[in-house]
Amino acid sequence: MSGLKLMALDSEDLSVISTHMQDSVFKLKDASFDRKSGQFLLSSNRFVWENGSKKGQPQERCRSVLALKRVGNVRSYGFDRDNKEQVLALLAVQFNQNGEGPDGTVELTLSGGGAIALDVECIEAQLSDVSGGWETTSKPHHPQD
Repeated sequence: MSGLKLMALDSEDLSVISTHMQDSVFKLKDASFDRKSGQFLLSSNRFVWENGSKKGQPQERCRSVLALKRVGNVRSYGFDRDNKEQVLALLAVQFNQNGEGPDGTVELTLSGGGAIALDVECIEAQLSDVSGGWETTSKPHHPQD
């Protein structure tokens, strides 16, 4: 088990989480937003990049949870929100600041051109592995254009 636990309070920290979340896969039913608490949760099968590049180490995935707090609104585009069983692949987690303040939009960029956009008061994110790893036979790759 990787046992990864990360917290982000600024865009630089969020880019570290993005690196670890790259190529995570999830079903839409594993994403939830609680408007009352202002929390967005995403459970995914994370590719364990920190082990996959070591020679002789098996490539693994593990179950991870990304929690974003202080979320006011969630929008999405580029995929069917009614199909809760579809598998989506996460490419990046980025922050777009609104003006001078700490508020802005955290965008979860998905393969195929879709995205989930979270309007946040400020960056407050946590990534935690919640399971042991399991071996996977395929390593994600991104062909160059």
